[in-house]
Amino acid sequence: MSYISGFIMAVPTARKEDYRKMAADAAEMFREYGATEMMEAWGEDVREGKVTDFKRAVQARDDETVVFSWIVWPDRATADAAERKMQDDERMKPPADPPFAMDRMIFGGFAPIFEMGRQGEKS
Repeated sequence: MSYISGFIMAVPTARKEDYRKMAADAAEMFREYGATEMMEAWGEDVREGKVTDFKRAVQARDDETVVFSWIVWPDRATADAAERKMQDDERMKPPADPPFAMDRMIFGGFAPIFEMGRQGEKS
């Protein structure tokens, strides 16, 4: 079953295109390392919760937009191997002026327990 690397971050709204380009450039590397899918989703309806929410999780400021992102790998072994390879890959070096606050990004690895998609349902 697939494995998901998930990310949530705050991106300055004015730097949307810079972020999109960075993600598109990185997609080649992720595919090279075995990723099967990648999604970068720009927040449009990110509501404030009563206890917690996406904005609070990444300490988004008024001039920032929450981005929800994920990479699909064939399995955890492929994701783990990719992570090790990326540590030495020059393409993973952060730019001098990154388009988001890296210290406020949250991420993790997830094993799906239910999937519904183009291939139908899997459990």
